[in-house]
Amino acid sequence: MSALREKNVAASTAQGSAAAVYAVAAFPTVASIPVAVTRLTLTDFRCYAGLRMDVDRRPVVLTGANGAGKTNLLEALSFLAPGRGLRGVRLDQIGRQMKPARDGGTPWATAVTLTTPDGPIEMGTGLTASERRQTRSVHINGQPAKGAGAMARHVGTLWLTPSMDRLFQDGPSSRRKFLDRLEVAFDADHAGRIAAYDHAYRQRLRLMRDGNGDAAWFAALEDTMARHGMALAAARHDLVARLNRDLAACTGPFPTATLALVGTVDAWLNEMPAVDAEDAMRRSLWDERRGVMGAGAGPHRSDLGVAMTALGHASHGQPAALCSTGEQKALLISILLAQARLQRAKRGHAPLLLLDEVAAHLDENRRAALFAEILRLGAQAWMTGTDASLFHEFGESAQFYGVENGTVSRRSPPIF
Repeated sequence: MSALREKNVAASTAQGSAAAVYAVAAFPTVASIPVAVTRLTLTDFRCYAGLRMDVDRRPVVLTGANGAGKTNLLEALSFLAPGRGLRGVRLDQIGRQMKPARDGGTPWATAVTLTTPDGPIEMGTGLTASERRQTRSVHINGQPAKGAGAMARHVGTLWLTPSMDRLFQDGPSSRRKFLDRLEVAFDADHAGRIAAYDHAYRQRLRLMRDGNGDAAWFAALEDTMARHGMALAAARHDLVARLNRDLAACTGPFPTATLALVGTVDAWLNEMPAVDAEDAMRRSLWDERRGVMGAGAGPHRSDLGVAMTALGHASHGQPAALCSTGEQKALLISILLAQARLQRAKRGHAPLLLLDEVAAHLDENRRAALFAEILRLGAQAWMTGTDASLFHEFGESAQFYGVENGTVSRRSPPIF
């Protein structure tokens, strides 16, 4: 943590405001130190009864037919991040037998050996037979850890999947989740803000639906929502500002983007200090209980606006939702790479990148540019595709594996 960030934390503690922690602070640029998965072990995960895959720090290319099990490997790695993984499914639907049962579902586990500047770290997570609720256990170096956020402190994990190609057409919730995943990879504590806010939000919503008039209970929940909600919103604003600065400096074949947060709390943060915005949110929640129209502001109502930036291009300044499918895919990649550069500057290493079918819809120039940027960042990217030739630009700079019927075997790089 930088000295300036520590100063902000101290100021927040003195004022009793979580939002004050997230005033924009300049993180120092540090030398990049590779952090990568060197072993992946699966037990009863999807189509894998058992798997041990030993790799090195280079990018990993997984090729094979549709349904062979490539995406399952990326999903297993996505559980290094908080949440339900890249598919977003219930935990009892992941076990190999796919039989949700009274004991909470088929047990499964995924574990990795992670190489870090401080030496190897063993991390794992999964669903055990005794767990009746939809939670998962986490272990780091053989010891129980509290939540997946503990793993995210060692490595940020980002992914891009074909289902995300509609991100700009989907509702605001999808874009908020996308931005929050970027922030969690940047700052693992962001997952805690989201969880605290969501818990208070659901409790308050239940009180309102039940007609419970306990004013003290409402006030306590609204105070929690205001503190954590404004910290959540301010962290998003900080990240969007950093992404915009990075994207504005980008050159190359990928179109870049201009990002903006749209919502009442976002307007407040643009107009007033975070502490005042926090008080404004408390008043808005109080007004909502009194039936005031348009009240009840919070970060759960924010949206991420994205516009294409490509000077001289017909789509310059156009909302991402109106761009072509190829342009939208390129915009997502641009944003993901910008976040990876930010994390490399802040944390000293790039995030783990999980790129499902990423090369299929890119032309040769953009594929080469993407692969070159992955190598320049020193990122370990796990990529899938049906055709190994799409990744030939990597050559010996990547390691290639074939996936067939739930088995994985080493392959030679394609020769062109």
